[in-house]
Amino acid sequence: MTTHYDTLETRPAAQREAQLMAALQAQVVNAAQHASAFTELLQGHDLAAVNSRAALATLPVTRKTELLERQKQKRSTDVFGGYSAVGWGSAHPRRALRVYASPGTIYEPETNRPDYWRMARAIFAAGFRAGDLAHNCFSYHFTPAGLMMETGAHAVGCTVFPGGVGQTEQQVQAMADLKPAGYIGTPSFLKLIIEKAAEMGVALPSLTKASVGGEAFPPSLRDWFAQHGISAYQSYGTADLGLVAYETSAREGLVLDEGVIVEIVRPGTGTVLPDGEVGEVVVTTLNPDYPLIRFGTGDLSAVMAGTCPTGRSNARIKGWMGRADQTAKVRGMFVHPSQVNEVVRRFPEVKKARLVVSGEMANDSMALHVEVADVAEFANAPDGLAQKLAYSIRDVTKLRCEVQLCALGSLPNDGKVIEDARRYV
Repeated sequence: MTTHYDTLETRPAAQREAQLMAALQAQVVNAAQHASAFTELLQGHDLAAVNSRAALATLPVTRKTELLERQKQKRSTDVFGGYSAVGWGSAHPRRALRVYASPGTIYEPETNRPDYWRMARAIFAAGFRAGDLAHNCFSYHFTPAGLMMETGAHAVGCTVFPGGVGQTEQQVQAMADLKPAGYIGTPSFLKLIIEKAAEMGVALPSLTKASVGGEAFPPSLRDWFAQHGISAYQSYGTADLGLVAYETSAREGLVLDEGVIVEIVRPGTGTVLPDGEVGEVVVTTLNPDYPLIRFGTGDLSAVMAGTCPTGRSNARIKGWMGRADQTAKVRGMFVHPSQVNEVVRRFPEVKKARLVVSGEMANDSMALHVEVADVAEFANAPDGLAQKLAYSIRDVTKLRCEVQLCALGSLPNDGKVIEDARRYV
């Protein structure tokens, strides 16, 4: 049996990087020419020189909240807010095939490119093959999830039953009648189906594999599926970007998709972190129709060392590790990770920082923990680094804050810039 979806998965790392950087340069030019939001965002940058990760890191990060806000502002003239290179009507020579609405409301386009969302790679890695019947339980209503997976399954060569969500008894009956080889959908709904089948006394022996996503997939649930004869593998993607990364039979992190460039940045900034450090997943898609450049997903993860034992040579991430939006409300004022990073930027002596909010609601306090090279030296210095930091925090946030100097490497590597440790009673 073929173990890889295509030869892109096993490219030498240097070849992949060269090809991705060439595609990046073409994509930023395309975005600036055909998506008005990026025409503005990329103004003043030498786009012809954006052919390296270092050059990419100089471009602004667009976070989902910013995309949503611009879509709302431009709704009367462009539902996509200028981020899409396609649309409909006489003003758009590049036509969309479908348009979707995700919670927010955020609108996303789709065109007729085969496997537009690039989900085939994840579905193949989950064990699906040409000729299989896939029972697809992602929603076909409003959001792209259902067709995102269906087009990916079709690219693999599968026949698809569009089960959608809900109607658990009918899902069980359809599985008993049609005998699908596998399930595609959220892991929690698959668990409900299996439990309902047991309650109905219906066996589902054909169901031996699953491609799951859309929510957390803990090892305990993976093992539960295995006990019921199902090998389930997760994919990680978004309605904006399509596939970002996927799990393989090695069960060691998630391998990055071949159609995206992924960076891990310090939350609230565009600063790229070293491999292994937890930060926000920022993705540049190479889709020319919806050319999102440095799109901040709001998810936390980290790049893993080495490559996948299955022979796939792309980088891996650890999977979903929480949310990067760590905004906290302290004494009636919102404090954002970007504000903490603004303070840190003023002091090159500070290598890492973490703002801890403690106490109880309405009686809370803040402490800024900062890593420095020599705690004793800075603690005893006459100019008082801690005092300067405290003044700076107050200047930026309008709130008083204690400062604690810490040794290098003492703060947790969990991507948190703001830790809310308050007691909610």
